[in-house]
Amino acid sequence: MCQEVFVTVHRKLPEFEGRSKLRTWLYGICLRVASDYRRRAYVRRERAVADPLHGVSEPRGNQPDVRAELRGTLIQLLDALDEDKRAVLVLYEIEGLSMKEVAEVVDCPLQTAYSRLHAARRRIAEVMAQEDSAQPGDDSEGSSE
Repeated sequence: MCQEVFVTVHRKLPEFEGRSKLRTWLYGICLRVASDYRRRAYVRRERAVADPLHGVSEPRGNQPDVRAELRGTLIQLLDALDEDKRAVLVLYEIEGLSMKEVAEVVDCPLQTAYSRLHAARRRIAEVMAQEDSAQPGDDSEGSSE
């Protein structure tokens, strides 16, 4: 996917008119390439490598490594959002763009970007609440003898 972004940038660079910041123009390309990737009907298979953990730091002490679990939870939460809301949330909360830059990247009015961000946050809170209510509770609820 990264290579597709570089190829697209190389191909479209002569068309860049400078009406927006280069950063937002690049994020727009990344957003569209990622969106196209998600819509593809096929799934690319991962390739096995000789040393899959090369360069990955080990967890310190006796603490379990929860990064994979957290990453999975984040992906699950983002999958609960439609594409427009997910793009705004990721660009603002994870990539750190300003809302003005987010609106430029997703090509919508600033107020619409704010609405999508608030709706995304609300949807994530709903999904998290559903997950919490689906978790088995502690024994204190129905343990009257």
